[in-house]
Amino acid sequence: MDLNELYELFLHHGKVTTDSRNCPRGSLFFALKGERFDGNQYAAKALDAGAAYAIIDNPACQRGERTILVDNALTALQQLAHRHRKALGLPVIGVTGTNGKTTTKELLAAVLASKFNILATEGNLNNQIGVPLTLLRLTPDHEMAIVEMGASHPGDIEELVHIAAPNYGLITNVGCAHLEGFGSFEGVLHTKGELYDYLRHTRGTVFVNQDNKDLMRIANGLEQITYGQHDGAFAVGHVVGCNPFLTFDWKQQGKVHVVETRLVGTYNLENVLAAVAVGRYFKIPAERISRAIAAYEPTNHRSQYRKTDRNTLIIDAYNANPTSMKAALANFAALPVRPKAVVLGDMLELGPTSDEWHADVVRQLREAAFDKVFLCGEHFSRTAGNFPAFATTAEMLAALKKENLEGYHILIKGSHSMGLERVAAEL
Repeated sequence: MDLNELYELFLHHGKVTTDSRNCPRGSLFFALKGERFDGNQYAAKALDAGAAYAIIDNPACQRGERTILVDNALTALQQLAHRHRKALGLPVIGVTGTNGKTTTKELLAAVLASKFNILATEGNLNNQIGVPLTLLRLTPDHEMAIVEMGASHPGDIEELVHIAAPNYGLITNVGCAHLEGFGSFEGVLHTKGELYDYLRHTRGTVFVNQDNKDLMRIANGLEQITYGQHDGAFAVGHVVGCNPFLTFDWKQQGKVHVVETRLVGTYNLENVLAAVAVGRYFKIPAERISRAIAAYEPTNHRSQYRKTDRNTLIIDAYNANPTSMKAALANFAALPVRPKAVVLGDMLELGPTSDEWHADVVRQLREAAFDKVFLCGEHFSRTAGNFPAFATTAEMLAALKKENLEGYHILIKGSHSMGLERVAAEL
């Protein structure tokens, strides 16, 4: 079956799935392969569960006319998504970056939804599978799409932009993350910059933080809609306060708008200003922009603020890298509250220099003089110095139960696979 025939089949059925446990009746099941699974082996199960057709790439798993054999099921999914995106022809904003891309994507969605019928990436479905699945959720009723794009290796963004074909791009920032895959900061910058490269080739437009020298350098030659803290940017704003939620102001035609957000941390200023810039560019009234940003509340352990019976928590346990860790610690140190405790888990995928990055965080902890510090993971265990350190999250959790902290403000941060949300549940 060629792509045209597959697209006609998709238009008739309207839904795709890659999970044999979740097959809406009449859907198309794509049999993808991973390190630990082969979707071809579940094609029959998917058909029995309600899928109309199974798209497979293993001839041994064919089951009559309801199985469609292709060279590569993932490639077929990606080509189908690209075909659908081009057929609808609506504006697409691609969002990537080291830190804040999911928060920024959700802020953009909140602002744009006040005027348009939009589709945005759900959660962090931002990889080679998630991006096409997002695009295939588009319908003729949608007026715009916001597609988040993640990367852990060179070439990842280049692959995704050729699927999503964005008209607009936004890189939140570039920092030291996934160094195991990228090798260096320049490797990260080059890969994130693949979004700009695509838009330069297609004459697209970028929303760019004017205060970020690295991004401004690689955005040279592109049509730029700028935001930042200095006059001259299309969207200008400043921190008004942060205790613990960010309050900021921004200007439009001489009028100053002050917005109280539900976001913890001054480092979120660049994220909210990105949303202001996008909102202004698409001619959304200032009051709607401010209301949408003020109403947005983060979820999924991203800078969440939570009061328990015993303590006040800032839970930032979805992801961690040196850039975001240092920003979170600096913001927490500046909060005018006492006593303070810090609970940190390892920052993963940093490659051979991992211990050096963890030692750098330990130096920052020493200078900040928090009341209590708890560290866990193999890298922090080797670099903790005099701070209490535990090999596993479970061991640290046991120690925290004995400590029985009460009346503290507590920052909880670490890479997602460290499972620090379990710690939050006990504090």
